[in-house]
Amino acid sequence: MTKYAESATFDLVCKALDSFQIEIPSWGFANTGTRFGKFVQAAAASTIEEKFADAAEVNRLTGVTPTLALHVLWDLPRGLADVPAVQKLERRFGIRSGSINPNLFQDQQYKHGSLCNPAAEIREQAVAHMLDSIEIGKALGSRDISLWLADGSNYPGTQSIRKRIGWLEDALRVCHDHLAPDQRLLVEYKPFEPAFYHTDIADWGMSAHLSRTAGPQARVLVDTGHHYVAQNIEQIVAWLLHTGMLGGFHFNDRRYADDDLTLGSIDPYQIFRIFHEIHAAAADGLTLDVAYMIDQSHNLKGKMEAMVQTVVMAQELYLKAALLDRERLATYQKACDLVAAEEHFRGAFWNDVRPLTRAWREARGLPADPLQALHESGYVERVEAERGSRHAAVSSYA
Repeated sequence: MTKYAESATFDLVCKALDSFQIEIPSWGFANTGTRFGKFVQAAAASTIEEKFADAAEVNRLTGVTPTLALHVLWDLPRGLADVPAVQKLERRFGIRSGSINPNLFQDQQYKHGSLCNPAAEIREQAVAHMLDSIEIGKALGSRDISLWLADGSNYPGTQSIRKRIGWLEDALRVCHDHLAPDQRLLVEYKPFEPAFYHTDIADWGMSAHLSRTAGPQARVLVDTGHHYVAQNIEQIVAWLLHTGMLGGFHFNDRRYADDDLTLGSIDPYQIFRIFHEIHAAAADGLTLDVAYMIDQSHNLKGKMEAMVQTVVMAQELYLKAALLDRERLATYQKACDLVAAEEHFRGAFWNDVRPLTRAWREARGLPADPLQALHESGYVERVEAERGSRHAAVSSYA
């Protein structure tokens, strides 16, 4: 440990890590791929039961992932009729249902948009799916409805951008009006893909406007992969904190765009800077209600290993930012002592907090090294043998 880390009291470490939880996605355990193909892993989960089992194992190892984000068409294909089965899995595995993610991009009728489709009957179908998703959330006790919209267009002049704004505003108002008092609508943004000329919710300003228009229970969802390469994401986070519009994150890492790589694998300093803004806002007395969620596609890494890696990295970066001496930093900032401020800030990032996170885990009865514990448990090998043979049988039958 560095000198600063040694001076930090263990009480402060425990306060920070005890307050941090991060939601893991059901689709992170399933076989996924790119536009060019799907890469199959024998240990991948193919049923909602297997996804809950994997989530329970990650929570057993890390202690900070008690909820599992669900994708409606992938995890609850029959909608509300699947809720009792999911509730049974919650009780069996000790994992709660987390954010509910509607699917407005998969079905063929959404080729030209869902909530923004020029056809009124398709917009109505999309709204109906949103309302079904909200009802699923109510039945499962899930607070957040997490909306990512693939709507947009590929060629200039082929769509009325302004009309689509109006249709989207109307749809989100209807959705907001159906929320339970304790539910939230999280509105995600993405500058491009699958649409490449214009995306209907392309940046945080559009998302913030739509959230305000929808109603007081709507907030902005920041996906760290949904930005242009040069964008200052922590500045966006600071603005959303300042305006009270930050609802949550989908954490992942990227080199170019929406790469969905494991958190911190490319730029851990960026996530540290984001966490710093959140800790600084809390220290300034702002009331925060921020959902931390993972949204990654583990195509080449093992599903379980990648998920544990990400959770552990998130804890470490969160703790690094928590241990930064903000009073000292504020003194340097007020004096415009640029070098001292930057060195102090960077120094907090370079602190090796791994011994502190290990000590916290041991104090909480958790494995000191979750990734090593996963390897030693034989869990991956066991499910690989069970699922691999079943997948092979299904493929042979098909």
